[in-house]
Parts: sequence; C-alpha cells; structure tokens
Amino acid sequence: MSGPSPSPGRRVAAVVVLVPVLVALALWAFAWPAARTAPRDLPVGVAGAPAAIAQVEQRLDRNEGAFEIHRYADEAEARGAVEDRTVYGAVIAGDRGPKLLTASAASPAVAQLLREAMTGRASASGDPVQVVDVVPAPEADPRGAALGASVLPLALAGIATGAVVTLLGLRGVRAVVALTGAAASTGLVAAAIAHSWLGVVTGDWWAVAGVFGLSTLAVGAGIAGLGALLGRAGLGLGGAMMMLLGNPFSGVSSAPDTLPRPAGAIGQWLPPGAGGSLLRSVSFFDGAAAIGPALTLTWWALLGLGAVLLGGALRRRAPGASPAPGHTRASVPAA
Repeated sequence: MSGPSPSPGRRVAAVVVLVPVLVALALWAFAWPAARTAPRDLPVGVAGAPAAIAQVEQRLDRNEGAFEIHRYADEAEARGAVEDRTVYGAVIAGDRGPKLLTASAASPAVAQLLREAMTGRASASGDPVQVVDVVPAPEADPRGAALGASVLPLALAGIATGAVVTLLGLRGVRAVVALTGAAASTGLVAAAIAHSWLGVVTGDWWAVAGVFGLSTLAVGAGIAGLGALLGRAGLGLGGAMMMLLGNPFSGVSSAPDTLPRPAGAIGQWLPPGAGGSLLRSVSFFDGAAAIGPALTLTWWALLGLGAVLLGGALRRRAPGASPAPGHTRASVPAA
C-alpha cells in the first residue's frame, strides 16, 4: 500500500521552495559562464626573430594567465598550427611590423579578442598590424551565432529521444534501434538545414550529418541509459545534466578556454560541448583536432546504449516483471 499523500500545505511549500532553487541553478549555469568570459591560458603562437618575439611575449604576458604562448620557427609553421587547431592565432614579429594570424572559424569571439589586443598595443607603439584570417568563418555566419545556436536544438532532440524511448517502454534491442534511427534521421535533417540551406557550416555534407547524428545519439543514449537504470529519476538527472551543464558549458558561442574553470573542461566532456568542437573541426578544419571530441561522443553513445541493454535485461530477469508493451502474459491453466 502506498503511504499517505502530502497535504496541500506541504505541496504549496514544496513549490515555493523548489521553484527559486531551480531558478538559482539555471541562472548559475547560464549566467555565470557568460558573466565571467575571459581568456584563460588561451593557446597563441609567436614566430619571428628572437628579439622581436621577446617583445611580443612581453606584451602578451601583461594579461597574467590570459595566454599560453607557443613558439614557432617561422610564419609557415605558425600558420600550420592555426590550421591544425593547436593555437587560436599567432603573432608573426617581422621587420615591417607584427602580423596577426587568426582563425575566426575556430571562434569569432577569440579572433576579435586577439585583434583588439594586438592592434591596441601595436597602435600605441606606432607599429601597424596586418591581420590575416587564416581559416575564416563562413560568410553566412561570420559571428558564429548560428553555429552556437545549433547546440541547444540538438541537445533538446537528444533529450526528447531518450525520454520518449523510455516512457514508451521500449527496451533492449528495440530501444537501441529507435535511438540510432532517430539520431540518424536527425543528423540528415540538421545537415540539410545548416549546410544545404543556411550555409552556416561547410565541409563534407555526409561528415557534417554524421556529427549531428552522433551528437544526438550521445545525448539520447545517455538519457535513455540513465532512464533504463534509474527510471524517471534517471531521466530527470540526465536532462538536467545536459541542459544545465552541457549547454552553457559547451563554449560553442565563444571558446572553452574563455569560460571560468572548470566549466570549459566539464563542457568538453559532455556531448553538447564535444559535439560543437567536432562540428568545427569537420566543417572548417578538414578534421583537425577531431579525435578527442569524436571519442567523447562515441563513449557516451556506447555507454548509453549499453546501459539501455543492461536495464532491459535486468527488468526481464526481475521477478514479477511487467510484460513488454504489445504483449500479454499467457495464462497458466490450473492444475
């Protein structure tokens, strides 16, 4: 028998207490990273004559903890590091003044930050600065707003897929087929919109669709896996984790290295952040630096699907387990 239901007074008190707590958590998750955005050990390259490099490093070091400086032999090596996503930009110290290499496709916000930092200091010293965008953002999305806005819909699609599969009572192989099928179709639709129609992502069409699909599967499988093991509490836990941590900590609209610690690192271990990083690599950098986020998404998908299969097996073995939807328990004739 179930216990007595809470009194109306207690229900009112629960609403009065829980709503402000949820609002506080949401504000902390979304407003805190946005309010504390700043460069933190941002990888930046320098190249040129030793004396000129020393001057550039001295200028960059004035912002303590803002930049992580990588030295390169010449401009070609520094440009290669930008194209490989090893650094966000590079300063080439030459006789005709400094040259700044940026990659707005990696982060328009960081490219603007580096441009302001170098042009401001250089203009004060009287040296002109030549700015070269090595890997530019697409003309349809020069500020990266559309790319950043794609994270939330994919997270919502994954959350909805995982929740629907769980609430419909799909288990085992049927749940796995539903999750992978929904993720694949979501990837195709997302690529058709973002790549073919809007043009906010470039690169190979099928690779982009694969990234969208894998990102959706990682979220959906994670949600469904928690639901299979923990029930509705797992759905709530997984949804809150993806929405309150994965989305605002993803760093897609700026860069993970500009978020307060440890938000940026946490975001890259969750599907929304890993999906955003992988999408940039595949779309704009010919797959450079794609291994890490691809592995993160793959592990989320595999572990989630494994949890779905495990949860289904445990329910089948549990005594008095309810039959699967669409099946009725056969009656046993009396002896």
